[in-house]
Amino acid sequence: MSRQPVPAALKKPAGQSREILRLAVPAFGALIAEPLFLLADSAIVGHLGVAQLAGVGLASAVLHTAIGLMVFLAYSTTPAVARAVGHGQLGKALAAGRDGVWLALLLGIVLAIAGFWAAEPLVTLMGAEGDVRSYATDYLRWSMPGLVAMLLIFAGTGVLRGLQDTRTPLVVATAGFALNIVLNLWLVYGLDWSVAGSAAGTSLAQWAMAAVYLMMVQRNAARHGISLWPDWRGIRAMTRVGSWLMLRTLSLRIAILATVIVVTGQGAVNLAAHQLAMTIFSFLAFALDALAIAAQALIGKELGASRPQQARLLTRTMIRWGAGFGVVTGVLLAAAAPWVGALFTTDTGVQSALTYALWILAAGQPIAGYVFVLDGVLIGAGDAKYLAVAGVLNLAVYAPLLAAVAVAGVSSAAGLACLWAAFALGYMSARAVTLGVRARSDRWMVLGSR
Repeated sequence: MSRQPVPAALKKPAGQSREILRLAVPAFGALIAEPLFLLADSAIVGHLGVAQLAGVGLASAVLHTAIGLMVFLAYSTTPAVARAVGHGQLGKALAAGRDGVWLALLLGIVLAIAGFWAAEPLVTLMGAEGDVRSYATDYLRWSMPGLVAMLLIFAGTGVLRGLQDTRTPLVVATAGFALNIVLNLWLVYGLDWSVAGSAAGTSLAQWAMAAVYLMMVQRNAARHGISLWPDWRGIRAMTRVGSWLMLRTLSLRIAILATVIVVTGQGAVNLAAHQLAMTIFSFLAFALDALAIAAQALIGKELGASRPQQARLLTRTMIRWGAGFGVVTGVLLAAAAPWVGALFTTDTGVQSALTYALWILAAGQPIAGYVFVLDGVLIGAGDAKYLAVAGVLNLAVYAPLLAAVAVAGVSSAAGLACLWAAFALGYMSARAVTLGVRARSDRWMVLGSR
């Protein structure tokens, strides 16, 4: 395909810091859209009753797992589009985005059909009974149309990120969140649809968001003479990259799940404190993920433009930003740790255990900043296979650390501190080593320039 001029908006000169902020700040807002959807559902359903809230909580865990594994649709589309943009081939970039959208649609339909029929067996397998099982099944089934839309949103978001636009996804996410609340209140309380109304309202809001992305992809494709019909070779290529990224994500999910299994054996107090600590870790991760998304878009563009030296300099800048953010948040978290627990619970045992866990988490924040940024850099370079293999190796390192904590069988606050030392220091350090070794080589830049 011949070289096509890149839109002027993509060629405006800016310092590295300004470019990073321009992409990272809106990306942070868009990242929290899906958690906010689930939070809004829980808040609205919570007033219906305990069984309804428990059912939605259980169903949300299933949905969150499925959606988390499908995030590769954004992570594989972003670098493909960004590299084509950097090479001055806007038509190729839009074609890659179109193929990503088609892949999302096909996967979404298959998962939605399977999820509808498997809803009741799944929640039964997770131990739900009686009314809780009924409500969880209803919520899952009515959420399946929205699952298709959410996958389309991932792909559409990836297209715009590759085009160096993270502001539009923020606007779409904000509008979708507001629409979600209005629809849920109307369907749950106005029409008395109970938990089914909450799921249906969320699905409708997600389809409204997906429609915006589909309209943008269609208009850009028509403007540049790109067919809307899929290129099956392009979809297969996207699937290959996506499968490696899914394995990478799966390794992360397994690590988190294994951690929960071990802490469950330490008793209810440590489990409650761990849940609070993991919530704080996840929130801080959103901010670091925003930097990683900026890295995906910028690195992909630089390598697509055959500017490896610029990509190397940008990587160094991003590492400083990530580690620096980790130092700042670590210091603040360490200072606040003794008082954070009181915001969530009056149980002194949970507060004490949480304090120790947060001190360990604070110590690991600079490592987390380094890890998240390099993760984004290598995703932007299309180095998906290495990330998947490294994820498996990191699990192999983490497993004996977890086993040692489990065998020790300490149920006091010290036990939770040991668990978080294994996760926030041990597991994250293993990720830092595998990512750092790769980043210091030139192999990832060669892959990203193809």
